[in-house]
Amino acid sequence: MQLATTHFGARLPGWVAAELAAVEPSLPDVEARMSLAHRLARRNHLEGTGGPFAAVVTDAATGAVLSVGVNLVLASGLSGMHAEVVALCLAQAGAATWDLGAAGRPPVELAVNWRPCAMCYGAVLWSGVARLVIAGEGDEVEHLTGFDEGPMRPDWKEQLAARGVEVRTDVLRAEALATFREYGERPDVIVYNGGGRGRSTPAAPQVR
Repeated sequence: MQLATTHFGARLPGWVAAELAAVEPSLPDVEARMSLAHRLARRNHLEGTGGPFAAVVTDAATGAVLSVGVNLVLASGLSGMHAEVVALCLAQAGAATWDLGAAGRPPVELAVNWRPCAMCYGAVLWSGVARLVIAGEGDEVEHLTGFDEGPMRPDWKEQLAARGVEVRTDVLRAEALATFREYGERPDVIVYNGGGRGRSTPAAPQVR
């Protein structure tokens, strides 16, 4: 037997480099890092390269930017290419290690413009990051966009803390909701839930 496909991959869109050109190499506070994630998330859906999600990996002590990621599901045709996975894989490739928390390495922070979905939760848990910073948590993203975030356990933050991952939430939350609302109200919106559960036209946003 010979397999037809033996490799896969994804690449950040060209516009990301242009967006980063004016960004300082070190972002000293979580608000600055989250602000970058918001800009990348919004531009990602406006450029048509994926959903309204982005992530930024930094040195937790200095704020030095190690990598960024945007959702590349549409651009790559790969369901696993969520922003967190992309950012973490690029950071690991740059560090030449699967464990960003390995002995002798500085602690690493991951900033994301919402709570990770079920898949990305696992990616965060096994990545070695020391801190997860999110714009918010809750089901608003599902109501505003129609995306399925998966069966997250209610004690997800406690589980991360038990493994040495600090969680900080509600950083520039309103900006995240504005981007999700904008995406969900697009006339050409694409929601790429698997199993035929996606949609190509927006549902009425219902935030509770």
